[in-house]
Amino acid sequence: MSDTAGQAKAVALPELAACVEQARSGDRHAMSELIGVFREDIYRMVYYRTGNRMDAEDLTQEIFLKVFDNLKGLKDTGMFRPWLYRIAVNRVNDHHRRKKFLSFFIPASEREDGPEMEDMQHTDESVLDQVIKKEFWHEVSAFMHKLSKLEREVFQLRFMDHLGIAEISKVLDRGESTVKTHLYRAVKKFQAEEHLIGLIRGEEP
Repeated sequence: MSDTAGQAKAVALPELAACVEQARSGDRHAMSELIGVFREDIYRMVYYRTGNRMDAEDLTQEIFLKVFDNLKGLKDTGMFRPWLYRIAVNRVNDHHRRKKFLSFFIPASEREDGPEMEDMQHTDESVLDQVIKKEFWHEVSAFMHKLSKLEREVFQLRFMDHLGIAEISKVLDRGESTVKTHLYRAVKKFQAEEHLIGLIRGEEP
């Protein structure tokens, strides 16, 4: 497996492939094992893209339901991780398309205006800590909007979800050279974000 894998890094590729094979045959214990390995990573991936804890919980559950509904169609069990992320990315995109569609019919006063990042703001934090975190996520959101759609997906999958180039290529169904090109462009734009980099380093705004 890629050395950039998150929790899945703790599971050797042969063991993971065997677990996927068992889950594909209907083994509920194997399904639970796969959820245990990947759930936190998928939840975090979804949360980065929605900023809403409830949406992230619901979407994560829907993603795994879809995974197990379609698992028999996965021919190469060794490709489970990028296949899983591809389903997750598509489901999040569907979610955003649906919210955008609904926004035409729901008054602005009745809908959510942007990411909550609610569980980043715990009651035991100082007001200053909360303000800094809120500013950080505001800056992240502003930076993401400066990227093209493909640059944004590649950047998030590489640096937020910790996927390797080959895995990103499979997730997005794009050639590795295309992935590298858009990643390079996104990184160059990120390097110009001095204020955001300062927040990441912990420097005072």
